[in-house]
Amino acid sequence: MTDTQRTSQRTTMAGTLRPENVGSSQRVIGWVHRRRNLGGLYFLDLRDRSGLLQLSFGPDWTDAASLEAVREIGSETVIAAEGEVALRPDPNPELATGSVEVRVRTLRVVNTALSPAIPVYRTPEEDSPSEELRLRHRMLDLRRPELQRTLELRHRLVLDARNYMSARGFLEIETPILTKPTPEGARDYLVPSRVHPGEFYALPQSPQLYKQILMAAGFDRYFQIARCFRDEDLRADRQPEFTQIDVEASFITPDDIFAWMEGLMASLAGVAGIEARLPFPRLTWRESMERYGSDRPDLRWGVEIRDWTGVLAGSESTILRAAVEDGGRIRGLLLEGGAVLSRREIEVVEAQAKAVGAPGLLWLKSGPEGLSGPAARFVSEFVAEELGIRRGDLVLVAAGPDRVTSPALSAARAAVIAALGLPREREEAWLWVMEFPLFEEDAGRLLPGHHPFVQPHPSDLETLDHDPERARGLAYDMVYNGAELGSGSIRIHDASLQERVFRLLGIGGEEVDRKFGHLLRALRVGAPPHGGIALGMDRIVKMFTDSASLRDVIAFPKTTAARALFEGAPSHVRSEDLAELGIRPAEE
Repeated sequence: MTDTQRTSQRTTMAGTLRPENVGSSQRVIGWVHRRRNLGGLYFLDLRDRSGLLQLSFGPDWTDAASLEAVREIGSETVIAAEGEVALRPDPNPELATGSVEVRVRTLRVVNTALSPAIPVYRTPEEDSPSEELRLRHRMLDLRRPELQRTLELRHRLVLDARNYMSARGFLEIETPILTKPTPEGARDYLVPSRVHPGEFYALPQSPQLYKQILMAAGFDRYFQIARCFRDEDLRADRQPEFTQIDVEASFITPDDIFAWMEGLMASLAGVAGIEARLPFPRLTWRESMERYGSDRPDLRWGVEIRDWTGVLAGSESTILRAAVEDGGRIRGLLLEGGAVLSRREIEVVEAQAKAVGAPGLLWLKSGPEGLSGPAARFVSEFVAEELGIRRGDLVLVAAGPDRVTSPALSAARAAVIAALGLPREREEAWLWVMEFPLFEEDAGRLLPGHHPFVQPHPSDLETLDHDPERARGLAYDMVYNGAELGSGSIRIHDASLQERVFRLLGIGGEEVDRKFGHLLRALRVGAPPHGGIALGMDRIVKMFTDSASLRDVIAFPKTTAARALFEGAPSHVRSEDLAELGIRPAEE
């Protein structure tokens, strides 16, 4: 125990005692985790942030008043105890303190507790309370050792990130929380201005423009543990407010960002006891979509998508022929040993492909009696040999444009890997995906692929105006075990090129000045080449702890309905408070 942990009410924290402390007198304070009565001897598990410690009470060493008090004590009551550290007669190897106990001389009840609405202690056989109930009583839920360990790890990861970035010359600079509404991206959370009626601030979706302006101001290297806000539909991996490690630097190329961030992730992974082999492999966006159907593939398994257009385009299948005639391709997955899956199990895999928009999958198996399945009608033994099918294999086929087959085969890949229980080829799979499309098309309109400030690939500048859909951007994502941990790019630093990109996006004239005038003014006064990345802190902790949801790695998260159940937010505001802000409630 360090002096910094000692207080006027304790000499040590519960989870720090070890055999070398036997014979010493100690004062501990914390919560009653559970109580046991063994025929006149009482045992309490005391819990504080450091862990659990057994306290023992008996007539030979505990005073009468304390022995009387322990008979009635309830769980989650706050107690203080003083006694001597002794070896436990029944060691518990599952506890760090499992070889010792404190034989209590005196006990003091600091604060009694009502019967808890949800149990902090439960046996492995007991079901966990519903998530809604846990979030409603978050103060009790946060007492669970596993959640406290997760939040402690989060603290150590944030501290390590700060130290790593500072050691490399990055300055942590805070950017505004009350800012200007953003014209692109997700919906803003708006904050009405009392002193400027009818006008609104927005909570930042990211510090993007501010960090670019900091580069134009000459700060060279910036980072921030930034709070960001987006009013969007929620999922298990989304929260309306989140934290990111925000990074920007001048006079760089993507290789500089890759090197810094690989070193950062190796450092963070080391804190969490995870391996990060350097350098991370790299794939272009087109390669990733071609081989895995996804821009965040999970490379712990080597299953790849294959292009079978040349082999199957001339088959008797009208579905396949029509797909190719309409400009599509025939692509699929070959699963060694996959023939063990039943028809019903394959239908479950197919359902995953349909869930992302595919009309369905064709499949065939190669068994002792030859080929079987819907695709067997038009696949001869010769064609099967050309496809590389061997006895015991399963083939899944999708046909159509890549925008349909890629997500379908990506979903089928994940589902069939799970159905077959395929062993991982590696435990940790890191990846950079690079050169994303600069634009996306939606109903004939160009939209930014990442955001409007991404530097076009130098090779695509000449074709930017007449063939913008094929233009690549110097954008990149970091992927870990199939999850995107961060996204970044080299930014446009030339004002005329930035205006050119705005025009392609249909933003021009007065609108440009109104929405982006402050950025363009910064670019026109000698902005350096610059770029950066934002890494999701919440998602990093989620992945490193193998948690099911971001709500398990945030102290006070929101539900999927964007509600804070513990404090009851959002809530109605009095009419007079709204009137002071110049806001009139909508008519019901």
